[in-house]
Amino acid sequence: MARRAVTKTYKLYVGGAFVRTESGRHDVVDGVNVPRGSRKDVRDAVKVARGAAAGWAGRTAYNRGQILYRAAEALESRAREFDGDVGEAVDALVHYAGWTDKLHAVLGGVNPVAAPFLSISTPEPTGVVAVACGGEDSLARVVSAIAAPLAAGNVVVVALPENDPLPGLDLGEVLGVSDVPGGVVNLISGRATELVPALASHRDVNAIIDLTGDAELAVQIDTFASETLKRVLRGDDGSSLARLQALTELRTAWHPVGA
Repeated sequence: MARRAVTKTYKLYVGGAFVRTESGRHDVVDGVNVPRGSRKDVRDAVKVARGAAAGWAGRTAYNRGQILYRAAEALESRAREFDGDVGEAVDALVHYAGWTDKLHAVLGGVNPVAAPFLSISTPEPTGVVAVACGGEDSLARVVSAIAAPLAAGNVVVVALPENDPLPGLDLGEVLGVSDVPGGVVNLISGRATELVPALASHRDVNAIIDLTGDAELAVQIDTFASETLKRVLRGDDGSSLARLQALTELRTAWHPVGA
């Protein structure tokens, strides 16, 4: 007698672990039960991300590049399990892996000053970055939106595409066996109208990448962001450098020289 296949149970990916949504709710996507994340899940994910931020930012740029490259290798090895544009997703990870040890040279430097001082600027991570995906976003777009902040030393909390979250949840399984530390990437499935405002209003989120293309959500994001002093990036146009620069802060130090 033929055996029945084990039905896969999808869970959120938070803190390097696969967790059930605290509400116990789910939506059905393509005949599969998908966890419907709640505002509490968002708060939990942001707390975990904040705890992981210092460790990730404290790694050398070269090491972060190695880890992103390892994530690309892990995704490539499971490419047949994904549909569509997985190759573009792998390329995005490799691309941003190459940027990690270039940022200080490109964005930082010695500043000319008309005084007996040495002035040096160096880029630092913004902190916790939220990614609000559009309902139909591809895996490649999701991965690219994650890879850019990671390359700049940030940690991320992602509201996955509402209408097609399964590739994003499967990505959690890839990250779970790569070298990405727990809490650096957190993936939540659910309804954008519930997850996105919770991310935009959270005071421990430093920036939000808005890929939703939803005018009503954009108003809510801008309103909450203005109240909590977080920067908002929209879409994924522009160069890789522009995206990286938007997710970093410049710290300038002055040092006296001479007598």
